[in-house]
Amino acid sequence: MTGESHMSQSVVLKKTDLTAVSLLFEALSNESRVSILNLLRKGPMSVGEISEALDLEQTAVSHNLKCLAFCGLATFEKEGKMRVYALNNETVEPMLRLADRHISKYAENLRDCISLER
Repeated sequence: MTGESHMSQSVVLKKTDLTAVSLLFEALSNESRVSILNLLRKGPMSVGEISEALDLEQTAVSHNLKCLAFCGLATFEKEGKMRVYALNNETVEPMLRLADRHISKYAENLRDCISLER
């Protein structure tokens, strides 16, 4: 493959798209939100079920789910007064698998990190 044909597959993002991608990565930069997404891989759950499974306050879970839903990473359906959240499997599952592959191949050091070195 020539460098030229490889480059033709790349997409240069517009400013508004750069902002949107940055916000998406910001949503994914929170360990609680990533933990919620990982848990939702098992199937739809209510705020209370997520809170109990992750040992997080319900208000914190609700706040994080609002962010995840706003970013299209999770969806919800109302069942009476309760909201049941689900993973956006179409895009989130491949992103999580790709992130794991990336870390395994290029950034294994991140598995032992507490924070990014600057």
